[in-house]
Amino acid sequence: MANSSIEWTQMTWNPTTGCTKISSGCKFCYAETMTRRLKAMGQKKYDKGFNIVCIHPSTLSLPYQWKLPKHIFVDSMSDLFHKDVPFEFIQKVFFVMNDNPQHIFQVLTKRADRLKELHSQLRWTNNIWMGVSVEDKTVLHRINLMRHINAKIKFLSCEPLLEDLGILNLTDIHWVIVGGESGVRARPMNPQWVINIQRQCEEQNVAFFFKQWGTWGEDGVKRNKKENGSTLLGKIWKEEPIIEQI
Repeated sequence: MANSSIEWTQMTWNPTTGCTKISSGCKFCYAETMTRRLKAMGQKKYDKGFNIVCIHPSTLSLPYQWKLPKHIFVDSMSDLFHKDVPFEFIQKVFFVMNDNPQHIFQVLTKRADRLKELHSQLRWTNNIWMGVSVEDKTVLHRINLMRHINAKIKFLSCEPLLEDLGILNLTDIHWVIVGGESGVRARPMNPQWVINIQRQCEEQNVAFFFKQWGTWGEDGVKRNKKENGSTLLGKIWKEEPIIEQI
């Protein structure tokens, strides 16, 4: 487990590592780049590279070591619902999350179909927030699959946002995170795409979190992502779901 620079969480916990690409948002995967770097540094957890999914039972004890409440992003370097992660191991990860109610665990997947297949066999305590990635219109079906999940908090990660998503039905969705792509090969994000999502969140009473512009600024200029910042319509949007109201 490690402190995270990801704005919508505090810590990362990776009981699995490795993944394979399944949609356009995966093209310039940051976890793939980071895996190469960690492997070169000699970290054994990543010695098999990015394209082989590995489970790490020794990591299951880590959340117990954090007594103060934390927001924990689960599998920032993998996908817990990848087909190569045994269901029995997913159950063990859920047991740890169930057994640590002081923390909020934020699980994000692109495998909404497997999530839908397995969700009824898992125990969804209120501290488990479940999300799916929705980067373009080709994966909008993931939102519909999410509606069937038993998680109390359900969220969308529209990062990298690659096109206008059009009209969204956000029924039973509690949080939407939006962000532009970063890195030397980053694809630009049109400000109107972001505004479209923000307005629909406001209309449908869904918390909206704008993470970053990324490598391409609101003005269409390519520069360091820190310089581009995260201001949208003149303000910072860092809303989170209000659990007591859900």
